Amino acid sequence: MKKLFSCIIISVQIILLSERPAAQENSHSGWKAGVASVVITPEESLWMAGFAHRTKPSDGKLHELWAKALVIEDASGKQALLITTDLSGIPKSISDSIRNQLEKRFKFSRSQIIFNTSHTHSGPVLVDALWDLYPLDDTQKERITKYTKKFELQIESIVRKALGSMKPVNISSENGITRFAVNRRNNIENKIDAQTDLKGPSDYAVPVIRVSDQKGKILALAFGYACHNTVLHGYEWSGDYAGYAQITLEKAHPGATALFFQGCGGNQNALPRKTVPLATQYGKELALAVDAVLEGEMKILEPKLSTAYSEVKLELEKAPSKDELLTIVSKETGYIKNWALNMIKKADKGETFISSYPYPVQFWQLGNQSIVALGGEPVVDYAINLKKVFGPDLFVMGYSNDVMAYIPTAEILREGGYEGHTSQMAFGMPAKWKESIEPTIMREVMILAEQLGVKAKPKP
Repeated sequence: MKKLFSCIIISVQIILLSERPAAQENSHSGWKAGVASVVITPEESLWMAGFAHRTKPSDGKLHELWAKALVIEDASGKQALLITTDLSGIPKSISDSIRNQLEKRFKFSRSQIIFNTSHTHSGPVLVDALWDLYPLDDTQKERITKYTKKFELQIESIVRKALGSMKPVNISSENGITRFAVNRRNNIENKIDAQTDLKGPSDYAVPVIRVSDQKGKILALAFGYACHNTVLHGYEWSGDYAGYAQITLEKAHPGATALFFQGCGGNQNALPRKTVPLATQYGKELALAVDAVLEGEMKILEPKLSTAYSEVKLELEKAPSKDELLTIVSKETGYIKNWALNMIKKADKGETFISSYPYPVQFWQLGNQSIVALGGEPVVDYAINLKKVFGPDLFVMGYSNDVMAYIPTAEILREGGYEGHTSQMAFGMPAKWKESIEPTIMREVMILAEQLGVKAKPKP
């Protein structure tokens, strides 16, 4: 009788286990991840993004441009999505459209998506992205619109593929180092070869996230650096140094997908520059820095994920009057003159200029790895200051979710120059930021960290 009763209990347990939902069945199995990529190189000749000096559309390519998606899932089923792209920047209109679709199709909230752009200046112009900077005719605008619509569909496609390739993985992280970034505000480019020391702050960290299967084979490498992708300035498509770094890593690790994310490189250039061999050199240097991390001891991340996101209001100075704009038109040329002319047209139409902007700030916690993602083109000082608060292991991304303008510190605003003032014109903003920008962003990061239970590191 006892034997029969035991058999009944075992049978009931087997039935209950077989009927348990899959999510519960895997609730303590660890990390899962899926990765996918797609070529986004334009099929037609398009105007290239980033530089105002170009006089014609693209002509050929050095290598393909890519969009890549990495989905990670923790032991409880919580997911996050990292999208990286070989593009100069993503404007709010396109980012919002894509993220809305991803929420509708796959239930990813804003906090679960980081949409990063490498800031290559050898990629295509997108709709609404610095259009005032380029002499676009109707044919080019039509081609750019067609390309942008296709791009949005491609992003949705790779996210679906990444979700369809989910498998158990291990995830680890660590910072490496390489030193080709130069603070362009504090060093003269055409004298760089003769300099024996460099001035100004830089962030030489190379943050690395390794995703490997349970046998140790690398499936994905997400890595970053805080430096403009402006080594190349010609008419051929390329991901610049970051493109060469991804190519090098994928050759060195067959079957792995390398995803580059841009850091707070707003005031950082790779110098010297302007040749393909230099772009290749910097790409290989960055890839070697990643490999050095992989060969060393990395932090094994506990399969626990939390995410937070907000859009904080950044205040702008008062827009110039029509008389002030007319003075600019009479004295300036290029994009500054075009900006003033467009401002006058808008004023004459009775349009109201914005006085603030909804700025995206994001915080992820992967195990004990903290990641901050900021919108726009933040200068390197933000990464440096955030690491003073949260420790040197912090990963900081810029150029994420919406690239609307440069993000200077209060000091750089007072100093002026391109990052502090005239870059706002290139982006079509009606005025420069108020000096409250820096404490506002830093305070918002602290608020998001507190929501996730992440505390500031004690000062030494």
